[in-house]
Amino acid sequence: MSKTDLEVLQAKIITDPVALDRLIAVWKFKENKIVFTNGCFDLIHRGHIEYLAKASVLGDVLVVGLNTDASVRSIKGRSRPLQDEYSRALILAAMRFVDFVVLFDEDTPENLIRKIQPDVLVKGGDYKPSEIVGYDIVTAKGGKVLTIELVENYSTTKLIKKIRKSSKKKLKLF
Repeated sequence: MSKTDLEVLQAKIITDPVALDRLIAVWKFKENKIVFTNGCFDLIHRGHIEYLAKASVLGDVLVVGLNTDASVRSIKGRSRPLQDEYSRALILAAMRFVDFVVLFDEDTPENLIRKIQPDVLVKGGDYKPSEIVGYDIVTAKGGKVLTIELVENYSTTKLIKKIRKSSKKKLKLF
């Protein structure tokens, strides 16, 4: 029996630590080059798409660490996330260039990076490589830490502000 499209997407979302351990063992056995990045990915926009597409070509497997709802609230405040973690994970899993999505509860992905031991760690160009969480872990084993230039004027925070501003203008019309 073949899986439905939704089941295929759901299989890309890893919430079970044992399942993650098995996947890591398979990747290592196959000598796959593992690329890791992370974020909240609250409202997916063009910047996210281009960033993840560019990250995916840096190796064989792209793993996206996704902050859980509790983690996003801790980092961004009580009004975030706008979308729940399952919705955000499913949207990421729907991207053909994202191989797996792994949720994490901490404010940083340090423990997840330590567990996965990626060959390439990627963040946006607003970071200096040496300041990226996990830099020491990845470089200690000869891996690379890279940044990808951000698409100008695209950020979730800017998008939220634009939506709120647009919403206020519409309310004044009535």
